[in-house]
Amino acid sequence: MTDRIADLPDLPDLPDLPDLPDLAELAAEYDRSAAFPAASLRIAHEAGLLTATIGERYGGRGAGVEETARILHTLGRSDPSVALITAMTLTTHARQAAAPHWPEELYARVVKESFERPVLINHARVEPDLGSPARGGLPATLARRTADGWSLSGTKRFVTGAEGLDWFLVWASTDEPEPRVGTFLVPGGSTGIEITGRWDQLGLRASGSHDVTFRDVAVPYEHVVGIGPHGPAAEQDNRAGAAIHLPLAALYLGVARAAQDFFHTFARTRVPANLGRPVARTERFRRTAGEIEVLLAAAEQLVFDGAAKVGAGDSSYSPEQALGARVLADRHGVRAVELAVRLLGNPALARGNPLERHFRDIQCAPVHAPQEDISLLAIGTKVLDEPVAAAPETKGSDR
Repeated sequence: MTDRIADLPDLPDLPDLPDLPDLAELAAEYDRSAAFPAASLRIAHEAGLLTATIGERYGGRGAGVEETARILHTLGRSDPSVALITAMTLTTHARQAAAPHWPEELYARVVKESFERPVLINHARVEPDLGSPARGGLPATLARRTADGWSLSGTKRFVTGAEGLDWFLVWASTDEPEPRVGTFLVPGGSTGIEITGRWDQLGLRASGSHDVTFRDVAVPYEHVVGIGPHGPAAEQDNRAGAAIHLPLAALYLGVARAAQDFFHTFARTRVPANLGRPVARTERFRRTAGEIEVLLAAAEQLVFDGAAKVGAGDSSYSPEQALGARVLADRHGVRAVELAVRLLGNPALARGNPLERHFRDIQCAPVHAPQEDISLLAIGTKVLDEPVAAAPETKGSDR
C-alpha cells in the first residue's frame, strides 16, 4: 500500500477481502489469454462481492452507491476485468432493490442461486448499427409474439462477461403494429444464443465483452420488464445514472492506484549505477509522484463524496454533478498513469510489466456510456438553461 494524502476510511459493512491479492496474481495471465476469468469471479463471489447489492428484503446486505464504489475500487486495483463484470451484476441487483421490476418468483430464484454460486447478469443494449443507446435511437433487435411468449432475434455488441452470463437483459423492440420497447430476461443457456464476435481490444482483455447474436430465442411472456411505446421515454436517460457513473469511475481509479503502486515500487528499488541511490530520492521522481497523488486524491474525493451524497438521498447533489465527477475522475486517472509511464520510459511498456497492463486498461475508462462529450453536453445545457442571477445592488457608493 502506498502513502496517501488522505486514505479512504473503511466501511463497517465492507466484507473482509483476504484473498484479493490472488486476483492481482491471476490478472496478468487472464490478460494474456483473454480467457473468461472464472477462478477470479469465484474468489469475488466467496468474498460476498457479487451479491453485495441484493436488497435487504431479499436477504441481502443492500449495499448502497458508496459501498459499491469502494468494492469496485478495490476490485479495479486487482483486476478491472473482474471488476467490470462484477459491476454489471451489482448494478442489476441495486436497481431491483431500489424499484422491484423483475417477476417476483423469478428474482427469488436468481437470488437463491446467487448466494450459492457466482450468478452473473448484464444488459445487452449496444448494437452494430445503433451504437450506444446513450446517443439516442431504438433497437433493431426484434421480439415477435408467439403462442407462448416472444421469439427474440438480433445482435448486441460489447456484452461484458458474455461467456459466463447467467442472464442477458436484452433491450429490444416488438414487431407489433404499434411497436413497444422493453428488456427481455433471457437465461444464458437458452437455445439460439451465439457469440459471433470476439472481444480483442487493447484493455480489459479478460472482460469477455463479446458480440452476441440471438436467433429466435424463446422468452416467456412474463419475462419482459419496462415495456412501453416508442418515443423519448424509451431512450436512455444519461442524467439518471449516478448510481453506476460513480462506481465505474471508482473502478478505474483503482486501476490508476495499482499503476501508482508499481511506480512507487520502481522508484524505491531502482538504483542506477551512475546515481548510487534510488531514483525515488530525485526531484524529478518526487515531483511526478506528487502530481500523480494530487490527481488521484482529488478524483477520489469527488467520486466518493458524490457517492455518499447519492446514497444518502441528498437532493442538492445533481445528476450533472455525478456526470462531472466521472468526467474528471476519468481524465485524472488516465493522466496519472500516463505520467508514470512517461517517466519510467521503456521499462513501463515492457509486456511483462504490470504498468503496461494498467496503462492499457485505463484507456477503457472514457469509453463507457455516456461518453465525455455527451456528459459535457448535459452539464452545459443545465448551466446555460439556468436563469442568470441578478447582480446584488450596492448601497452607499456611486462608483
